[in-house]
Amino acid sequence: MTADDRRWELDALRGLMLVLMTFTHLPTRLADPLGQPFGFVSAAEGFVFLSAYMAGRVYSRRGLRHGGQEMTSAFRRRALKLYLVQAALMVFLFSAIAAAGVIARQDAVLNMLGFYFEQPLKAFVAGLTLLYNPPLLDILPMYIVLMILSPIVLLHGLRHGWTAILAASLAVWLAAQFDLGAGVRDIADALTGSKIPVRHTGAFDLFGWQFLWMAGLWLGSSHALRDPRVDARFPPAMVAAAWTWALVCLAWRHMVGQTPFPAAPELNVLFDKWRVGPLRLLDFVSLLLLVMHHGAWLAAHLPRWRVLETLGAAALPVFCAHLVATLTALALVGTPTPQRPWAVDAVVLIAAFALLWFVARASAWVDQQAGALRTRISG
Repeated sequence: MTADDRRWELDALRGLMLVLMTFTHLPTRLADPLGQPFGFVSAAEGFVFLSAYMAGRVYSRRGLRHGGQEMTSAFRRRALKLYLVQAALMVFLFSAIAAAGVIARQDAVLNMLGFYFEQPLKAFVAGLTLLYNPPLLDILPMYIVLMILSPIVLLHGLRHGWTAILAASLAVWLAAQFDLGAGVRDIADALTGSKIPVRHTGAFDLFGWQFLWMAGLWLGSSHALRDPRVDARFPPAMVAAAWTWALVCLAWRHMVGQTPFPAAPELNVLFDKWRVGPLRLLDFVSLLLLVMHHGAWLAAHLPRWRVLETLGAAALPVFCAHLVATLTALALVGTPTPQRPWAVDAVVLIAAFALLWFVARASAWVDQQAGALRTRISG
């Protein structure tokens, strides 16, 4: 990523998403109160959207400078890197974490890896082919698929505009609300004979989440090209509506908890995380609009949290480190209980965030050395 592509505000936002994600996933008593702190929107939505936005910015410029083939190759290299990371995490989960969970008799790990313990060979092969996605390891496979599709989408957007792409993406998102994913899984099972139980294929519905990715690609590409039609200032009525819905969701979440309709569970589908339910999407869009509208003022007046920038600049290594920390904590101390001393939670949190900081600093050092080497070679 060049200096022109690097923006401290985006790094800080990605760093914030990583911190919130870590708090949510680590097995401590802070996971529930710190989950979805801004309303019925999690750190995952922000992380996926920001990743797509950065991809749209960076690869649009690369495509214009070096051509579509080079841009496509860059996307494929990134997707391959993500796949190798996912494969390494799978091996870590199936070996070290599985062994530690069995030895310590941790139900959290035994339940997470139930399919693997029942059919280890099938689970291992299915994991490497992205068909078996245990909890916590189910977001990178979706990310990989979207990265593979992105050059096709981005090239079409650069050449023909984004209207048809966004309309098609919205239609697929709408179909996902009516269980498009289940129908596609049934067809895939019939063709491949994999028969992986649905609960082990991953919680994230690709057909719902792709809309956040496509919207991020569009916005990032438009900003990279400095498209005047994409303005960060919005009409007052739109800003007022966004503030209203964002504040309603914020108060609602902290008054009733993370389940919006405890007494009417059939309505919770409207805020469903895994398909990006309609009211959840509206909450995310409201928050996004407010960040864009007030972004310049916030960047000028809020203090810069360098630690968040450092974490966000090394988003992929830090994301992987947070998974390693979470899985290790689950294997060693299990899920939190009222009887567990608070000191245990404190140790887990301190150790996890120390690991994230170390990985972020190490990644920055490696990037600096690689940049210096490229400078020497080109000079």
